Amino acid sequence: MELKKSKTYKNLAKAYAGECQARTRYKFMEYGARQQGYKNIAQLIDSVIYQEFNHARMLYSFIQTASEQPIENIDIESGYPFKQKWDLLENLRIAAEDEGFEADKIYPEYAKTAREEGFDDIAGLFENLVQVENCHRMLFQQLYDQMKNGTLYKKPQKVKWKCMDCGYEMTGKEAFKVCPLCQANQGAVMLKIEDGE
Repeated sequence: MELKKSKTYKNLAKAYAGECQARTRYKFMEYGARQQGYKNIAQLIDSVIYQEFNHARMLYSFIQTASEQPIENIDIESGYPFKQKWDLLENLRIAAEDEGFEADKIYPEYAKTAREEGFDDIAGLFENLVQVENCHRMLFQQLYDQMKNGTLYKKPQKVKWKCMDCGYEMTGKEAFKVCPLCQANQGAVMLKIEDGE
């Protein structure tokens, strides 16, 4: 089957649009976190933004293999979420939910279609995206849970806290409110995120 005449071609375009939109929504979240003084949350979200950019780049690259000529337009009809407001906590919850939807429903369905149409390399891309979207879901869920439960900077056992601005480290159950070395606010403290392994 020719890629340009396949359902996989449209799925690539929908996935590309979805990754671009997610990148922008997460940029809004990163901006909000930074404005509220959560420098480390902003940095974690920024790493997801870069990953979403690379997902879009990979999808776009596969789209470009469909034609030697420039592709003028791909008409797609699809739904995309517009749930986020200007509330960091709620946006973290929504982001976890959206990443889960991609990992559980969208990308497995796209992978199945690609495999049925004979595009094993594209099916592999979608299957690999499932793994990453699950990691994003876990990150956003942990940030949401810790922020909601007041455990971003407080743990039941002693842990090492590190200032991302100057590198100062201390061990304790709670992070310092102000870095003793550089006077950075608590939002600069590196957060403890579980790997989920």
